[in-house]
Amino acid sequence: MKIKNGSFGYNKFEFIKEETPIHKLENISKDLDVNLFIKRDDLTSYGVGGNKLRKLEYLMFEAIQTGADVIVTTGGAQTNHGRLTAAVSNLLEKKCVIVTTDEKPKEISANLLLDGIMGCDVCFKPNRSLEEAIDEVFQDIEARGEKPYFIPMGGSNELGLLGYYDCSIEIDRQIKENEELNNGSKLKTFVTVGSCGTYLGMKMAVENENLNIDLEGIQILPYEEGVQNYLAEYYKKAKEKFNLKHELKPDDFRVDGEYFFGAYNNPVKEVREAIYYMARREAIILDPCYTGKTFNAILRKIKKGEIKKDSNVLFMHTGGLPGIYTTQHRVEFEKDLESYFY
Repeated sequence: MKIKNGSFGYNKFEFIKEETPIHKLENISKDLDVNLFIKRDDLTSYGVGGNKLRKLEYLMFEAIQTGADVIVTTGGAQTNHGRLTAAVSNLLEKKCVIVTTDEKPKEISANLLLDGIMGCDVCFKPNRSLEEAIDEVFQDIEARGEKPYFIPMGGSNELGLLGYYDCSIEIDRQIKENEELNNGSKLKTFVTVGSCGTYLGMKMAVENENLNIDLEGIQILPYEEGVQNYLAEYYKKAKEKFNLKHELKPDDFRVDGEYFFGAYNNPVKEVREAIYYMARREAIILDPCYTGKTFNAILRKIKKGEIKKDSNVLFMHTGGLPGIYTTQHRVEFEKDLESYFY
C-alpha cells in the first residue's frame, strides 16, 4: 500500500487515489433557484465507500507502525466506520473486530452483513459499558498473543481529524479550478455532524489555511452538553497536538441542531422525502441517518430563505448507503413505496 506525506508531518496510506469530484446538481438547482453542488465522498475506493476512509488513511498507518495484529473499533451495530475499518484492515492483512454495546439484531443486514462478508468479527456486549466491553476484547486478543490497536467511534480522535483537514484543502483547490464556484465569495458548505471528526477536521483547515469555504454543520444526533461545547474541547486537544495558532470558542462552531428530529438514526418521514427527491432528480442515493438529514436541512433552509436565491452551495456527500437496508429504515421505505410494486 502506497504511503504519502500528510499534514503536520504525519504519514498516511493512500486509500483514496484520486480527488473525489464536485459537480453541480443541475435539476435541483433549476428547481430551487440555487446553485447546488455536491462533493462525492461517497465514491471513495473501498468497502462501498464513504468519508471514514480519509480518517483511516492516517489511523491505519499509525496502527501498522505500532506493530498491531488486530484492529479494534467501536460504534453502533450498523456502524459505517466499522465497515470501512474492516475493509482497509483486509487490505493491510490485519484482523478487525468491531465492539458494540447494542443488542444483536434479529436480522443481519446492511453494514452488519457487509462486515461478515469481509470476515470481520462483530462483538455484541449489551450489558457492559463501552469501556468494559473494549477492555474484555483487548484481554481476549492479548491472551492469544496478539497486539490490538484501538480506533475510536467514527475514527474521531485528533489524528483522524487530518483526513478532513486534507479534504478541505482539496475542496479549496477544486473551487479555484471551477469558474462558477470561484466567484470571489466563500463557498457555503454543509456537512453532517455526528461524531464530529469530519466537521472539525474541515473547520481546522478553514481556520488554519484561510480557505475559501464558509462551513456549517448539520447535527444528526443529540449531545447532552451541547455539540458546540464538545467541539471546543475536541479542538483544544487538536490545537495542542498540532500546535495550531487559532483559539476557538464554542460560539465559533456553526452547527445547526434543528434537524436531527430528537434522536440518532431514527426513521423520519421528512428525511425519506428528501432522499426520494435527490434520487428522482439527480439519481444520487442518500442515507437516512446522515446525508438524508443534512440534505433535508438544506432544503428547509432554502425554503425559509436562509440560503439566498442564486447563491452557490456545496453539500458534502459522506456516504452511508448501506443504512437504507437496516431493518427500521427499510420497513418504512417499503410502506412509503408500496404503490410502485404491482
